[in-house]
Amino acid sequence: MAPVRLLTESFPDDPAFDTALSRALMLRVAAGELPETLRIARPGAMVAFGKRDVVSRGYGAAVSAARAGGFEAIQRLAGGRAAVFHSGTISYAHAIADPDPRAHVTERFEATARLIASALASLGVDARVGEVDGEYCPGEHSVNARGRSKLMGVGQRLVRGGAHVGAVVLVDGARRVNDVLVPVYAALGLDWRPEATGSVAGEAPGTTWDYVAETIVTAFAERHEVEPGTLDPETVALARRLAPEHRSPLLEAASA
Repeated sequence: MAPVRLLTESFPDDPAFDTALSRALMLRVAAGELPETLRIARPGAMVAFGKRDVVSRGYGAAVSAARAGGFEAIQRLAGGRAAVFHSGTISYAHAIADPDPRAHVTERFEATARLIASALASLGVDARVGEVDGEYCPGEHSVNARGRSKLMGVGQRLVRGGAHVGAVVLVDGARRVNDVLVPVYAALGLDWRPEATGSVAGEAPGTTWDYVAETIVTAFAERHEVEPGTLDPETVALARRLAPEHRSPLLEAASA
């Protein structure tokens, strides 16, 4: 089996392109044009809205609230409800070739959750897999601390021939997540508890973004052969073409 390519390029100043890049990698891996690829990146400030958010009556107001809070509004690649990325989070994007991607959805969710929980546990965090009551973007494969606060959320996108597993790990800056999600979730009419938002640094003080990212890559390399790689021009060009599709349109909040 070919090694999994590891990419670490980040594009924090262009959240729409950053999101489109994950989609471009998924499409090219699924088409057999690229090997399986894992990208670990430091994203810019964005609120990533899911499909159910986009059709919500409050979507326009939510987009306005995100941008008023200094976050770009993006239509996310993976499933789920609105999630927050910023410089204190790790964006985990795994593009996998699979001729029958729907048959292995649960397997991929479980493997990713176990991997992240194992990596965080090695840092001294009481990391567990499972949904926390009142967490934002809830999911049974979230990773939490002590069964009380969410540290990682994960989603998937399936296409013919492959899948994308996308996760966001909150290293630091839980308050920044909550500050923007309070008005965003209010606009979308979603119930949640801000106190259920946690961070790795909150559980293991002094932990840095670089150290957590390195720990996740180490955990991944224990399960897969990994080979460092770089972005190729064809993938970058495809992502540039796809980026406008991921940028939330300018909407009037009053239309929500």
